Amino acid sequence: MTAARFSQEVEKIALHNHDMNYIDSVIHYCELNEIELDSVGKLISKPLKEKLRYEAQQLNFMKKTSRAKLMLV
Repeated sequence: MTAARFSQEVEKIALHNHDMNYIDSVIHYCELNEIELDSVGKLISKPLKEKLRYEAQQLNFMKKTSRAKLMLV
């Protein structure tokens, strides 16, 4: 599993399931593929990491910083 492939799969889930955000999409993908959540840190690409950080800040899961920016595709 490469970071690019993992990120692409998570993006697909997030885009096709409008009721799932990126955090839920990562969890869902890991559950489907029996991947430990502790091991996905190295599989998350920089753009996906920024989206996850932005989303976490919007949900008040982490402190807001000026570094987190939503990248529009």
